[in-house]
Amino acid sequence: MFQSKKNIVFIILAGIFITNAVVAELIGGKLIQIAGYTLSIGILPWPIVFITTDLINEYFGHKGVRKLTLLTAALIAYALVILLVGLQVPASSISPVNDNQFYAVFGQGVLIIIGSIIAFVISQLLDIAIFSHFKKRTGDRYIWLRATGSTVFSQLIDSFIVLGIAFYLPGKITLNEFFAIGFTGYTAKLVIAVLLTPFIYLGHNVIGNYLKEEKFIES
Repeated sequence: MFQSKKNIVFIILAGIFITNAVVAELIGGKLIQIAGYTLSIGILPWPIVFITTDLINEYFGHKGVRKLTLLTAALIAYALVILLVGLQVPASSISPVNDNQFYAVFGQGVLIIIGSIIAFVISQLLDIAIFSHFKKRTGDRYIWLRATGSTVFSQLIDSFIVLGIAFYLPGKITLNEFFAIGFTGYTAKLVIAVLLTPFIYLGHNVIGNYLKEEKFIES
């Protein structure tokens, strides 16, 4: 079925990437408190998205990540359509989840998903461009630089776009809360990105050893 190890690696990374991105969108409406700071619980799956983004970019080039990003955005949009249809279909009298409960969980998440799709595409394309820029200048050296450097800029955009569309514009949070939550989420993502650096190297070595001499990078 798979003609090369390259295809197997890409399918596995793509599956991990898409699954975590979609899950992050669906659960992002819940805000949590960590050490006194307010964050979206959607932040939990995003570290995996960071890792797979960098690994795909590293081994398959910017074209591979760009195509996967657009595909994922389309799949999230599809999930949104199904969600909207589900909100319009009345619950059965024997359903353990009634319409109000269903709407309370998923109805409030519609704007989050819309904002997240926009933020996701913009931030990912920016991440891809910055990562590719650093890679052209450093070659196979300084993986940490291109991985962290791309996150610094892309997640700044992501954090504020989704928060603005999903929470500030509908009036759910004040302007001060918008900046406070935005910078908190952004800082958390940066800390996570730095902490995940060893896993980037680990993934790089595992994939590199698996592929060995097989040619895989698409420029």
